[in-house]
Amino acid sequence: MSQISNSQPRAALSRDALNPAGFGLFVALLLASVPIFWIGFVSLAKAWSTAEYSHGPLIPLISLYLFIRELRRMPVPEPGAKTRWPGPAVTFGALLVALMGNLMRVPDIVTYAFILWVAGVVLTVFGWDRGRLHMLPVFHLVFMLPLPQVLYWKLTIFLQGVSSELGVWFVRLAGVSVFLEGNVIDLGVYKLQVAEACSGLRYLFPILSFSYLFAILYRGPFWHRVVLLLSAAPLTVFMNSVRIGIIGILVDRYGIDQAEGFLHFFEGWVVFLICVAILFGLAMLLQKVSPRPLSLSEAIDLDFEGFGPIFARVLAMTATPALLAAVLLTAGASLAWQARPTVSAEAPARDPLLLYPRRIGDWQSYTVELEPDIEKVLAADDYLNAFYEQPGERSVVNFFVAYYNKQTEGQGIHSPEVCLPTGGWEVFSLQEVSLDLTAEGYGAFKANRAVIQKGLSKQIVYYWFEGRGRRESNDVTAKLRVLTDSLTIGRTDGALVRYVTPIETNESEADAEARLMRFMRLSLRDLPHYIPF
Repeated sequence: MSQISNSQPRAALSRDALNPAGFGLFVALLLASVPIFWIGFVSLAKAWSTAEYSHGPLIPLISLYLFIRELRRMPVPEPGAKTRWPGPAVTFGALLVALMGNLMRVPDIVTYAFILWVAGVVLTVFGWDRGRLHMLPVFHLVFMLPLPQVLYWKLTIFLQGVSSELGVWFVRLAGVSVFLEGNVIDLGVYKLQVAEACSGLRYLFPILSFSYLFAILYRGPFWHRVVLLLSAAPLTVFMNSVRIGIIGILVDRYGIDQAEGFLHFFEGWVVFLICVAILFGLAMLLQKVSPRPLSLSEAIDLDFEGFGPIFARVLAMTATPALLAAVLLTAGASLAWQARPTVSAEAPARDPLLLYPRRIGDWQSYTVELEPDIEKVLAADDYLNAFYEQPGERSVVNFFVAYYNKQTEGQGIHSPEVCLPTGGWEVFSLQEVSLDLTAEGYGAFKANRAVIQKGLSKQIVYYWFEGRGRRESNDVTAKLRVLTDSLTIGRTDGALVRYVTPIETNESEADAEARLMRFMRLSLRDLPHYIPF
């Protein structure tokens, strides 16, 4: 990132080429960015400690490698580039997005703003004509970011379903009798749960990053690169399904120990390495059908020669008005954030769910604590999992409430659509319905009504999201409300409310739903004391 005069050799820098003013502005720019992007950096560090995003620390290094390669291949930029001002404009836009993310306390927004800010810095240093040619390494930084929580869980559900179906198909190919209930693979003696960790996401993210890098380094027609890039996702899902199938076959042959411990971990790494090998094999195949085929070593452009002097160009950076403007904008945004008036409001006082009535009318209840791993994933500040029964009723009604003091900085409600398949339940039907509980003092709102099935068993489920004066049926809309309310009223508290009752043998769906509604009308009268509205 330098603007040295054309009289200087491209591969080396002399003492006279050093530019303390330009280098000093660049250092000041980096330091000024820390406060405004801080919660994003902290969030990245936490995400990188998880299995799904453990590849994250490598991404900036790979992006830097790609960037230095481009610097070496291109001529030294002219010191007097005239189109630098789009850079500060992009930087300003990135800082506005970062300020919004900080105000909402949503690190994901801040981290995406950081990548936009890096793009603005590149355009500021090199100018528009040259800087836009260096956007591929900048875009590669996207692979270091965790997915937004809503998208992560939606993708997890989809991949769990696909991996389960394909895994069972592979098991059946081996002649093993197997039955699939949701994401639970039933082998008769043993049952395997295709949990979130088995969805393939922990392979998908690094393989997508690798295929993007692979496509950039690949020497060949553009359509070859597109094929290599687009093949990563289906290849990863397919190989993960093969892994699940192999585990199922080994469990059937040798016992449940084959699904746990080192073998499970080892098979995971084998899947990753096989995916990489297949991408290399695909590149070789594409070269064979190319009019001018290259060897694999020629097709993949890996070269580190001369990187030191190229990287040292940062010491000779030109001090330009645009660079000074970027420093002042970034410093101003960080100072404004540090000096902001705190907009925060405590949630209204509430009673803990531990005190929720165990007897409502003639309905008596018993509570069941969640398993530790489920409770950890739920990450609720308070929850109630109670089963109510009444003499004369054919079955119980499960009443579940999960309350969160705040739903930002990685915390938040998980939709029941995520949890149901993990227990072997399949969503038979799901629709939005209108509820009018005005007579009970609970108002009119929309909720989700689902019929779920596991084998021959069926249950009716009603659920919705509420808090801060609203009740929502859609989880995405509920998340967006959290973001806007964090800005306007400083509150992000909320809860998931869910009712479940079985459809018993020789009982109609309408009868089971009527039982659920009878209890719902009674129980919701007290709920506002436990969920602030």
